[in-house]
Amino acid sequence: MTDVVDTEKGSIPGGSSDAASQQAFERPTGLKGLYYHPLTQTGLLGFVCFMCPGLFNSLNGLGGGGQLDNTTGANSNAAVYGTFAFFAFFGGSINNRLGSRTTLMLGTTGYALYVGSYLAINIHPGAKAFVIAAGAILGICAGLLWAAQGALMLAYPTEGEKGKYIGVFWTIFNLGGVVGASVALGQNFNSTANSVSNGTYIGFLILTCLGVLLPLAMVDPAKMIRTDGTRVTTVSHPSWKTEFIGLYVAIRTDPLILLLFPMFLASNWFYTWQLNDYNGAIFNIRARALNNLVYWISQMIGSVAIGRLLDQPKLSRRMRAFSGWLVLFVFVFLVHIWAYFYQKTYTRASFPLDSRRMDIFDSGYAGKILLYIFCGLLDAMWQTTAYWLMGAMSNNPAKLAHFAGFYKSLQSAGAAGMWRADAVKVPYMNIFASTWALLVAGLVFILPMIHLRVTDHTDAKDDVLAEKDAD
Repeated sequence: MTDVVDTEKGSIPGGSSDAASQQAFERPTGLKGLYYHPLTQTGLLGFVCFMCPGLFNSLNGLGGGGQLDNTTGANSNAAVYGTFAFFAFFGGSINNRLGSRTTLMLGTTGYALYVGSYLAINIHPGAKAFVIAAGAILGICAGLLWAAQGALMLAYPTEGEKGKYIGVFWTIFNLGGVVGASVALGQNFNSTANSVSNGTYIGFLILTCLGVLLPLAMVDPAKMIRTDGTRVTTVSHPSWKTEFIGLYVAIRTDPLILLLFPMFLASNWFYTWQLNDYNGAIFNIRARALNNLVYWISQMIGSVAIGRLLDQPKLSRRMRAFSGWLVLFVFVFLVHIWAYFYQKTYTRASFPLDSRRMDIFDSGYAGKILLYIFCGLLDAMWQTTAYWLMGAMSNNPAKLAHFAGFYKSLQSAGAAGMWRADAVKVPYMNIFASTWALLVAGLVFILPMIHLRVTDHTDAKDDVLAEKDAD
């Protein structure tokens, strides 16, 4: 059996070929079989995101990008997520037109520029405009990267493996945050200052440049065969007009995706409070670096744990979805009731720029870092569940690319608004309260979606973008 299926059988414009996807193909063996294994390719995808978004997360996890004044970092992140929101909405269409590997590579380039801008401002303090401009460019690139990532990560596993594959991806991706945080902690452990050294930024810059090259090592998705022998459906790159109309078709043919939109909006909203208004506000750089490290380690644990629950074979897929919802409910209220008792003790006026902030050896630090660990667990579980729910709605990469685009667009729109709110000094308590309220709203809206849409198996009709409506 050849590796490449006839194009007429293997792909159709904007949709899937049910016969091709259901026919069993012989998987390659030996080293080629290992390299072409869907889990290996998901791992490589994880390492692309390890080197780029993972290190971006680590840098932002230091609070204000590791700078003394958080304002420039907040404005830059508002620019990131503003352009990200727009381009992510169309990212699925661009991915389907250019192909996932090309889209992924284009998406990585903005991360190196973003990290370089922080090195520039550390050397030339007047380069604030460059940092903000680099943020806007990164938002365009990130919209492309995450559309390609979502389409590949959700298309490679079988229906019973999606939680596992998402967990593996999320673990490797967040390893970037762990490595970046380790670099920052090592560089700044003996420092009691409130900003990082040039060496930290140089280390990050080298790693992100390596990440730009990694998509070249990935297999063409058209040659991928899942573990059950079914071929990953590919898109035959229709016209731009067809792809953009496909955005509307994706919603019209699967309107229950709209019930996930509040969950999508909330999924980066909480970063502003966690990263800037908690970690960046009350700790010195040594404590921020250590907090950052345990935050990303906890994300790795959280994604694997919830992934195992969502793939539990003894439960129906619907029951797994409700179980995942219950776990999120418990963590949302546990984390935010706990955090409220810390947040009510300080305001923006509590810590002038030159004031002494909490160090790792100070009394009360243990409880505060433990809260940050639980914040990391909640983040990973929320994001993993969001991806899993999208994956429960379809196995078609073209449709999933649109869903991933909706997800990242709304996620980024929320983040843009919150980073800007932080930059204009909205009170910490207001940002905290809005974070908690939106998470609860997300939980409320996904309940009917789970009840009405999650089934034990994805029907063939749910896997096709009604391409005749997009012609």
